[in-house]
Amino acid sequence: MKPPVIDPVKSEAKLVSPAVVEPATQPGMGAVLTGDGVLFRVWAPNAAQVHVTGGFNDWADPGMPMGREEGGMWSIVCAKAKAGDQYKFRIAHGGNTMLKIDPRVRLTDPETGNGVIYRDSFDWQGVEFETPLLNEVVLYELHVGTFGVRRGEKTPCGTFKKVIERLSYLKDLGVNAIELMPPTEFPGETSWGYNPCNPFAIEAGYGGPDGLKELIREAHRHGIAVILDVVYNHFGPDSLDLWQFDGWSENGKGGIYFYNDWRSETPWGDTRPDYGREEVRQYLRDNALMWIEEFRADGLRLDAVSYIRRSKGADNPESADIAEGWQVLQWINKDLKLHSPRVISVAEDLGNNAALTTWVEEGGAGFDTQWDAGFVHPVRAVLENPVDDARDVGAMVAAVLPGDASDPFRRVIYTESHDEVANGRRRMVSEIDPKNPDSLWARRRALQGAGVMLTAPGVPMLFQGQEFLEDGWFDDRDPLDWEKARRFRGIRLAFHDLIRLRRNLGGVTRGLTGAHVDVFHQNHHAKVIAWNRWYEGGPRDSTVIVMNLTANAHEFYEITLPAAGEWKVRFNADWSGYSDDFDDTEVITVEGRTGVVGHPAPLGGLALPPYGFIILSQD
Repeated sequence: MKPPVIDPVKSEAKLVSPAVVEPATQPGMGAVLTGDGVLFRVWAPNAAQVHVTGGFNDWADPGMPMGREEGGMWSIVCAKAKAGDQYKFRIAHGGNTMLKIDPRVRLTDPETGNGVIYRDSFDWQGVEFETPLLNEVVLYELHVGTFGVRRGEKTPCGTFKKVIERLSYLKDLGVNAIELMPPTEFPGETSWGYNPCNPFAIEAGYGGPDGLKELIREAHRHGIAVILDVVYNHFGPDSLDLWQFDGWSENGKGGIYFYNDWRSETPWGDTRPDYGREEVRQYLRDNALMWIEEFRADGLRLDAVSYIRRSKGADNPESADIAEGWQVLQWINKDLKLHSPRVISVAEDLGNNAALTTWVEEGGAGFDTQWDAGFVHPVRAVLENPVDDARDVGAMVAAVLPGDASDPFRRVIYTESHDEVANGRRRMVSEIDPKNPDSLWARRRALQGAGVMLTAPGVPMLFQGQEFLEDGWFDDRDPLDWEKARRFRGIRLAFHDLIRLRRNLGGVTRGLTGAHVDVFHQNHHAKVIAWNRWYEGGPRDSTVIVMNLTANAHEFYEITLPAAGEWKVRFNADWSGYSDDFDDTEVITVEGRTGVVGHPAPLGGLALPPYGFIILSQD
């Protein structure tokens, strides 16, 4: 049943008798099922009165009066209400009334927009899971709405169930963690998800809260962790019942949930949460912990953190610090770690601020890792450059070397993400060859990009479809072209092999999970670089990567090696099994022999194909 439409400006508040309504004594916020019915509690400090109305009382006007508590809370227990009933709060302020959805609503009805009382009775079926260690994580970012559905299907939008159907595909690819772009409720049928209107509710079109729990359970069954993208730098701004929630505001701003001065402004609207209000801080903290405790997610990625800690982001000279925002980040991250030290907390700040990944006890924000703009931009610039002679070897070397040598896994490295392949930017193959993204050179250099990402120190992240050379740009209305997964199955195999080596699943490349790196060869003339990765060092550990940044082949190219003896080729990007028009340059083993290069050192020579990428280690 739809509630009556009430104009919040013109309607007059219907007040009950002045008799005092006793508030509830049970703890909890929002709509909580109890043995006595349903507890409703909401924060509305400036309201004259608050009522709850819904299907359980035939949308009575004004509804059941709620008792006022200290601190501006209102509560009541409704014996007639039950799971599945729709409801809203009717708030009176300044002679007007407003129907508002519960700020902590878990489920909404897509037809009416009403809140729905949600019963958490999901069956986890005893599935147990331990989040992988950060140095072993290979991330895969995906957008639920475009990932699972095929082009041409009648269903316009993907769902959690569609993602579940492809978990075996992801497991076979080798990724062990997926990062979901925000699945919280947004206005309309399609969205990237970065405009949340009900931050505690799961998008009904995707499958609602039980659908997300099912996805997480089944991902865990496949050995895949789930990290959720959350947005705390702003809300909305559209279809946002949090706006002027209890009728009060200043300067025409958003009211109790938002700053009501210059600090409200963000690039997405004047809806920055007021991190200085205790109730708003608690709201954000409770939201973060809900994903971990109730949904059993394995981590969170916080969007645009620079706009939480700075008024205009990290780089704007007019930006001012927001101290309360930093404190909120510390509180959230500290409580996440109290829940489990294996919870992964990721910052998207793009300022490479080391304080973000410094622990809270040392004054930092407490994130485990952060997206590294210092990797993606130079790597793409080098590989997308149409002129071989103009490729900047130094820029590539700087990208390979982590800013924090003591813990290189405090950065997430990638060549594609939802931001990097939209807003005027395209997929790598489309930037390399706009006229023919499927061309030989586009495929070769895109594969090099994947190789660098999966062998440089850091937490590697793929963006959906990258493994089968999806082209163009990301659009939330355009599903992935899964036909490419068949057409470019060889390239997909190359990604599979690279990921397997990155995770050391074959037991011969432990160095790729280690913290150590040495770029020991830089040839600025021939555009060849080589680096060594190691965990402790030695056979089946030390891993050497050699990359040729040009179309020039080298029949015999000599480099120093970390140790003498036979080095076996574990990956050769030129193998015809990855693409039948690759040259299939034969490189099986490289012999490290004693030589003199200014000093005694093991030397090895190998054939380097055009845009070659070769990985070596010893048995």
